[in-house]
Amino acid sequence: MSKTEFNTVSLIRKKREGETLSREEIQYLIRAYTDDRIPDYQMSAFLMASFLNGLDTSEAAALTHSMLHSGIVVDLSHVEGIKVDKHSTGGVGDKLSLILAPVVAACGVPVPMISGRGLGHTGGTLDKLESIPGFTVDVTLDRYKEILEKQNLVLVGQTEEIAPADKRLYALRDVTATVESIPLIAGSIMSKKLAEGIDALVLDVKFGSGAFMTKHEDAVKLAETLVGIGEEFGKQTIAFLTNMEQPLGNAIGNWLEVKESIDCLKGGGPDDVMEITHLLAGTMIYLGRKAGSIEEGIEKSKEAIRDGSAFQKWIDIVEEQGGDSSVIKTPESYPAAAHIEEVAAHGSGYITKMDAFAMGMVSVELGAGRRAKEDSVDAAAGFILHKKIGDRVNKGETFATIHTNKEEMLESAINGLQRAITLDNKPPEKLQQITHMVDKTGLHKYGA
Repeated sequence: MSKTEFNTVSLIRKKREGETLSREEIQYLIRAYTDDRIPDYQMSAFLMASFLNGLDTSEAAALTHSMLHSGIVVDLSHVEGIKVDKHSTGGVGDKLSLILAPVVAACGVPVPMISGRGLGHTGGTLDKLESIPGFTVDVTLDRYKEILEKQNLVLVGQTEEIAPADKRLYALRDVTATVESIPLIAGSIMSKKLAEGIDALVLDVKFGSGAFMTKHEDAVKLAETLVGIGEEFGKQTIAFLTNMEQPLGNAIGNWLEVKESIDCLKGGGPDDVMEITHLLAGTMIYLGRKAGSIEEGIEKSKEAIRDGSAFQKWIDIVEEQGGDSSVIKTPESYPAAAHIEEVAAHGSGYITKMDAFAMGMVSVELGAGRRAKEDSVDAAAGFILHKKIGDRVNKGETFATIHTNKEEMLESAINGLQRAITLDNKPPEKLQQITHMVDKTGLHKYGA
C-alpha cells in the first residue's frame, strides 16, 4: 500500500475534470480515508466525481486492490484444488447458491462461499441459510478454512477482517446517491470475493425489473468491468447475463426457497432454476479443472444430482455448520406460517409481464426481507407462484399462495401480487433466460 502523501483536494479536482488517477493516488485516498485522515465530506466529493466521470479499468482495479488489502486476504493454499466461487448481483427468488454450491463441491471443486444478507427487494443467501434451525454463518477465519478443508464447501457471512474499507465506502455511497456507479459496484463486489482466497470466479449478472441493474446494457457494462478486474488479478473470471424480468423459480421467501432448493437437489425443481444452476455449476466445474469444457461441466452437474451426491453434500454441510438436517430430510416437518392464503387472478388471459421488483417488496412486507439492515426476518414468510410469464390464468384462479405470520399484511400483499401481473389475450414471446457470456475475450451471445 502506498505511503506517499498526496493533496486530497488536488486528487478530487483531477477526477472532477475527468482525468485518470494513478494506482498510488487511489491507494492513498482509500488508505487515508480508512485511517480517518480524510473526512467523509472529501471522500463524498471524490465518490461523486467518480460517479459522474467514471473510472477506467485500471482505476477500478486499483480501487479494488486498495479495498481488498484494507483487511485480511484469506490464504487457502493448504486446500488442494482450484478454489472457485460464484457471485450473483441479486434478484427475487434467487436461491441458486444453495443448489450449485453442494453440486460443485460434490464434483471435487472446493467452494469457499462468503455471502450477504438481503436488503430491499432482493433476498440474501445468509437469511436463507439461517432459516435452517441451528445453521451458523458467523465463524472465525480458522473455522472457515477447517470447514472448507473437511467438506470442500463453506457457506458463511463476511467477517469484520474482510475488506473493511468497502464497508465504510458502501455506507457513504448509500447516503450520497453514488450507489449505482458501475466501477464502484464492481470494486465493492470484487474486493470481497478476492479476499476469500479464490482462484476463479463465476458471475451471475442479472438484468430486468427484479435486478439491481434493470437495463441490459448496464448489466453488460457491469459484467465486463467485473471480468476485467478479475482477470487483472490473475483470477479466471466468467460472467453470464441472466433475466430477472420475473422471479426465479416459484418460491420467494427464506425457508420456502430452501425447500425449493431441496426439491432441485433431489432431481425436481423448476426448469428456469435448473437451467441457470447447471450452467453456473458447469462453468465452476470447468474452471476448477474437473471438466474439459463448460458443456462437460454441465453434464457432471446433472450427474451429481442424479446420483444423490449433491444432496448428500448439502446434508453434510448443514450438519457441519450446526444445522438441523432433519428439516432437510423431511421439509414438511418445518413449522409453517400461521396464515396461508391463496391469491386469485383479477382477470383472464396470458401472463405477459411480472413486476419482479414489486413482488420482492411484497415478500418484504410479509416479513421475508428487510427495509433497513437492522430489521429481523421471518423464516417462514413469503409466497409461492403457481403461474409464471407465458402461462394462462382464468379470473378467480389461484396463481400464488401467501405464507405469513402478519395477518394485518394479507390484504395489501394480495393486492400487491395481483397488481404485479399483466394479462393479455395473446401469449408473450418466450423469455430468454441467459442472453450473453462475458470472458477475457469479450462479450458473446449465449448459445450462438
